[in-house]
Amino acid sequence: MEREVGLDQLGDLALHIILSKLGPEDTVRVSCVSRRLRLSTSEDSLWALFCFQDLQLSTPQDHQGNPASSFKAAYQLWREAFAMYPWPLVKRVKRCWDKLKNWLSNDFPEVEATLRSGASESDIQQLETRLKVKLPLPTRLLYRFHDGQERTDEGHSSTWLGSSLGIIGGYSFYNHLVNVYLLPISQVIEGTRMVIRHLGFSSRSKYIVVAASAYRPKKFFLNCTNGQLYVGTSNLPTDGEMIQCVPNALIRSVHDLHGDQQQDAMLLWLEEHGRRLENGIIKVCEEGNVRSISLFPEVPPLCSTAVTNGVQVRASAAFVPELANLQDSAEKYLFAYSIRMSLLPGGCIIDGMTFSSCQLNWRHWIIRANEAIISDVNGEAVIGQFPLLHPGENEFVYESCTPLSSSSGSVEGSFTFVPGRLADPKGRPFDVQVARFPLQKPDYVF
Repeated sequence: MEREVGLDQLGDLALHIILSKLGPEDTVRVSCVSRRLRLSTSEDSLWALFCFQDLQLSTPQDHQGNPASSFKAAYQLWREAFAMYPWPLVKRVKRCWDKLKNWLSNDFPEVEATLRSGASESDIQQLETRLKVKLPLPTRLLYRFHDGQERTDEGHSSTWLGSSLGIIGGYSFYNHLVNVYLLPISQVIEGTRMVIRHLGFSSRSKYIVVAASAYRPKKFFLNCTNGQLYVGTSNLPTDGEMIQCVPNALIRSVHDLHGDQQQDAMLLWLEEHGRRLENGIIKVCEEGNVRSISLFPEVPPLCSTAVTNGVQVRASAAFVPELANLQDSAEKYLFAYSIRMSLLPGGCIIDGMTFSSCQLNWRHWIIRANEAIISDVNGEAVIGQFPLLHPGENEFVYESCTPLSSSSGSVEGSFTFVPGRLADPKGRPFDVQVARFPLQKPDYVF
């Protein structure tokens, strides 16, 4: 005859497997059944599994990084520290920060070092009181893990560490240089008050400044009522014009303490940024011994690559929201573009002959808004330079920009090179293709 077997009668391994499937909450409930089950549910190997599954912890520690006596104690400390928040949201915010920090640790440790320790509930409450807002739950949690980025004056009161170490990064073209960092709570308060004072925002608007550029004015505003993130345009100082940074349809339940689907624009924005970094869509670039996160995409279809006679040209564009003008029908949007050219190790090959250098002389651009050609440009040099390429050298990189009447378009064209150098040509001029690359206002604006 078959008979029922209770948990108490199971072997240790079978019991461990069952408890691991139950999860932390049900495991605690099971511990109340009997002495044996209380002992089994207290095994630290079980709680090590729960800590790893929920929090990706490989060592027992609390949310501030302090060591805990056991994994069970660590798990309890985490639950107590974030007891006022939905646990699924806590886990999601931690995953977001972990992804960013893992990438920074491997690729840009200088920026990881600028991340501040988490803010306290008292710090957050002070912000809410002084600015008369209620932070969306995901943003509160983002600050509980890291209170923005650390500031260092380096002799200049308005300078942030290196001025190129923003976790969001940026771009440059001509004399326009942008690098965006996350503001700590003290700077959120100060920056928001300055906006209210100087830009005419109402103190009841519920917008707070959460990120900004170390160089040119570029500010990101969180609407604490609906959870959307905005970036100011060129008309911000005159009429408060802004562009939303995240699709509205994705934002939900930003003040709901009891659901498990909360997501505001700040969390979605940082998650998307982490994805772009992790997938190599954007990378760290170095110019003049200064490293920064470049927002010019590095992979197709956002970045095009073409090789002609041994010359490789990579090209991509970035939307420049702070110079957009939504009231100008002809030049509503501005896009910066980056051109990276290099001579491959095999050298320049013309008519079966190989040359060890080639030099640019001429450029030809075709710029489209949607599919209509709006500009067909021929001109000498690029930004006043005639780059001379040699095999194996670093890419020659230059940036420029173009306005557009629509939110999408494209650029393509060619460069005319001569083998050897302009002063001593070794063969006939030849055209190098610049494959078409998109100008596109993205769903996520950085």
